[in-house]
Amino acid sequence: MSTAERVAEFVDMLPDEEQLFALEFVKRLVLAWDPDFSKVTPSEAIAIKQAEAEFDNGEIVSYSNVNWD
Repeated sequence: MSTAERVAEFVDMLPDEEQLFALEFVKRLVLAWDPDFSKVTPSEAIAIKQAEAEFDNGEIVSYSNVNWD
């Protein structure tokens, strides 16, 4: 079981009001860690690298694949 799953399991045991408190606390932790949401998780980093590898020169859309007509 992952850490996130364990946290969710513990939070699920709390009364609804305390669950909302836990949610707000986690939001503050995330914002303190990444205030502009520019960091990526390890799985997101892998997905980004895989997507970049599929395209020429790291472009999101290959110039040669655009229909200019």
